[in-house]
Amino acid sequence: MTDAVGSIDMPDAEDAQESKKKGRKGGKRGKKGPLGRLALFYRQIVAELRKVVWPTRSQLTTYTTVVIVFVVIMIGLVTVIDLGFQEAVKYVFG
Repeated sequence: MTDAVGSIDMPDAEDAQESKKKGRKGGKRGKKGPLGRLALFYRQIVAELRKVVWPTRSQLTTYTTVVIVFVVIMIGLVTVIDLGFQEAVKYVFG
């Protein structure tokens, strides 16, 4: 067979023997019980949280202030639009 990109040829005999030597399927979760899988899950969560770039206190204060100001502005906008619709409905329906 050819080694063309995308071909679906069978694995070589060497690869088959090598996979038999490993003996396990499924990588890290091969033969672990529920507690082992739970512990692995917990370790993966901790590893991912260590990768997170946490904001500093000043950044957090700035972001929180921006969100609160935006929400207050949106509340005001929706209130004004709602009052306008209320007056329009009173005018139309008496």
